[in-house]
Amino acid sequence: MKIDKLIENLVGLGIPGLILLVAISTSGFAGAAAITVALSTIGLGFGMIAGIGVLGFSLIISRAISKYGFEKIYTGTIKGLLDKGESKETILLKIKKYPISKELKLKLEELLKDSE
Repeated sequence: MKIDKLIENLVGLGIPGLILLVAISTSGFAGAAAITVALSTIGLGFGMIAGIGVLGFSLIISRAISKYGFEKIYTGTIKGLLDKGESKETILLKIKKYPISKELKLKLEELLKDSE
């Protein structure tokens, strides 16, 4: 397969394609074993099928973010959590526990404080 065709296929997959590419490249394996390990890793311990599900879900999220913007998606999610009975304090505690960068945590915390 030529590199142009490979890139064209990855572009068609979008963000999930990039996630899979990174997972394959960090797996330490080659060929089908790399894909198997990558999907299992993405599946958070629930196997390859869960990994495919995570990639599908990431496609939905990435399309929504590109269409509406991060802040609008985030604000809607926070509103939904508050409507379900979560408090700002419990949401803040969850954000602090997430394995994400400090910068993203600060942004999420600031957006949470600003949301009404």
